[in-house]
Amino acid sequence: MREGKYLIDEFSKAESWRVFRIISELVDGFETLAEIGPAVSVFGSSRVKEKEPVYRLAHKLGKLLAKNEFAVITGGGPGVMEAANRGAAEAGGKSIGLCIQLPQEQRANQYANIRLDFRYFFIRKVMFVKYAVAYVILPGGFGTLDELFEALTLIQTMRIKPFPVIMVGKDYWEDLIFWIRREMLKKCKMIDPAHLDLFQLVDTPEQAVTAIKKVLIL
Repeated sequence: MREGKYLIDEFSKAESWRVFRIISELVDGFETLAEIGPAVSVFGSSRVKEKEPVYRLAHKLGKLLAKNEFAVITGGGPGVMEAANRGAAEAGGKSIGLCIQLPQEQRANQYANIRLDFRYFFIRKVMFVKYAVAYVILPGGFGTLDELFEALTLIQTMRIKPFPVIMVGKDYWEDLIFWIRREMLKKCKMIDPAHLDLFQLVDTPEQAVTAIKKVLIL
């Protein structure tokens, strides 16, 4: 295995330089996103194709969020990210793509009218959560689950102000929620009953937007 292949290994070689790179990415993010207004971060699979139902769902979600004066933040890539950015852009809203540099290059979608590029995942994660008034989680893989559970952990541990975390697509998510209830809550008692209130499960973009607006109005 080639030494220095992974980003974490690079810190042992030029720590000072890396720190300045990190600060630069943070500053760029703060300055670019400071005036975007209330935003919703949308997550989901990059593998979804344009003709698939999940793409159409994400596209409609992005459009509805923009029409309700929410900026839409995604990871800036293809699939669900593209669809949500596209919907927001077509509705005349702020469509933000937070792109990440990966060993296997992930193309940026063309629908983000505000774009930032990141080398470090943890800085990108700061931007997702710092400017979001809600997270909407569409069907996706490990990266999507990572964003979902990180948000829940930050809220659970009171590291951020609670906001709506909304999972869209009952057919996709209900088995995971069933497992959380059965194993984490009832059988192993790894979480409290109140922790189940940290997220919501809906089936449509309209329900997701309504849930966001209801919490923010309250």
